Amino acid sequence: MERHFDEELKSLKSRLLEMAQIGQEMIGLSIRCLAERNAALSEEVFKLEERVNHMEVEIENEILRLLALRQPAAGDLRLLTAILKINNDLERVADQAVNIVERALDLLKQPLLKPLIDIPEMARLAQRMIQNSLDAFIRQDAELANHVCRDDDEVDRLNDRIFDELLGFMTKDPKTVARAVDLILVSRNLERIADHATNICEDVIFIVEGKNIKHHFLDEPQKEAS
Repeated sequence: MERHFDEELKSLKSRLLEMAQIGQEMIGLSIRCLAERNAALSEEVFKLEERVNHMEVEIENEILRLLALRQPAAGDLRLLTAILKINNDLERVADQAVNIVERALDLLKQPLLKPLIDIPEMARLAQRMIQNSLDAFIRQDAELANHVCRDDDEVDRLNDRIFDELLGFMTKDPKTVARAVDLILVSRNLERIADHATNICEDVIFIVEGKNIKHHFLDEPQKEAS
């Protein structure tokens, strides 16, 4: 019975990896749609979103079935709960990619505001964070999870820089406001994708080390109960 349960868990992890890979592909396609001004790529993103949505429902149903049938305790229960949360985070990653491609389609109707430099770099970081967060989960690697959480700082820094630069465009020329706002929203969606990767790694750290780092800086000392 236990061996069969292990196989079921292995299957769930495999499906999460596939879901993460699709999410990374969607991020890449959405940014290419914007950078290459290729509207046709948006259709691929929308098709992949449907696939992710189906996978999310299937994974959630399987987890609920296992919770009812196996009634897992302790570590297995924490693991299934983490899979349920990661499943939701990955579905949200796909949603953010769709948001990006929708902004891209609006931007393609207008002249290019500026060369895209920081946004593609943000996208590469976000893709890497998603990949590393799933690797950390599969390997139960708290050190890698901590590294991903620190990568979020770089994404935040780029997001702030993009905002400041685009604010300058809007201040100098009101005609750029619509395009600048769309690019700010693209950056904001990439920042949220990085946040979802961080959420996954926070769950990994909790599973491996029993330490809750949500809403706390990694290097902040843990307060002892009085």
